[in-house]
Amino acid sequence: MESQSALCFFASDLHGRVDRYEKLFDAIDCERPHAVFLGGDLFPSEFSVITTEQGPIDDFLTDYLFKRLCDLRQELADDYPRVFVILGNDDPRSEEAAIVDAGSEGIWEYVHGGRVEFGAYVVYGYAYVSPTPFLLKDWERYDVSRYVDPGCLSPEQGQRTVTVDMRAERAATIQADLEQLAGNAEMDRAIMLFHAPPYQSKLDRAALDGRMIDHVPVDVHVGSIAIRRFIESRQPLLTLHGHIHESARLTGAWQDRIGNTVCLSAAHDGPELALVRFDPSNPSEAKRDLL
Repeated sequence: MESQSALCFFASDLHGRVDRYEKLFDAIDCERPHAVFLGGDLFPSEFSVITTEQGPIDDFLTDYLFKRLCDLRQELADDYPRVFVILGNDDPRSEEAAIVDAGSEGIWEYVHGGRVEFGAYVVYGYAYVSPTPFLLKDWERYDVSRYVDPGCLSPEQGQRTVTVDMRAERAATIQADLEQLAGNAEMDRAIMLFHAPPYQSKLDRAALDGRMIDHVPVDVHVGSIAIRRFIESRQPLLTLHGHIHESARLTGAWQDRIGNTVCLSAAHDGPELALVRFDPSNPSEAKRDLL
């Protein structure tokens, strides 16, 4: 299959920040990309007050994000990009149904746990992260086994915004999910939209230096072992990641390579929007701007 050139945007971990979203929308309006990938942690925290030029908004999804993208689609018409979306570990799963409903309106394509064709490429989405110290567990899953790092809470603890079968949750792993998601498909044209980064990469370095729990040093690499192993064994064309905001600052790198796979992160711990531009026909030439 021949490579197909296409300008793509990737952004992640916007956390309901209207200023970041407006910069993204302005860039879309100006540059008219073929596709936009949103890698999770899209919503504000439940305690945040979101204010636009028109004043405070009650429902971030309906009153802001969906509305702004509808306006953009009307303005751009045939130049409106395909928008691929997953959620992240800070996003309440109670909003998933509304995200799916918005997808039926053609505003975006919700790709968690699925695959869609994108020209010569295939986009896969996967939102789960391995266990963290945080309380919200809607998008956390055991990684390769029921082991939990020191200082973290298991997916069976914490809080959820939706009811789940806890027996199934105890048995589920990211590793098994990825095996099922990819099946026997060829990965040489696969674009994998993850929220979590791969373990022991330049993209999963957390600010945990010198931290000890019960006299055990905490691992400063907090990415997913299952995602790392998947990339190593299946070698997708390109993987997109977020989740660890400070990693690029600590490592000096927002991209990495595992075998032949190019791995890009749009996570950022500064006030700016980190906008990654890439062409899937040449992903190693991706660029990141802080806007």
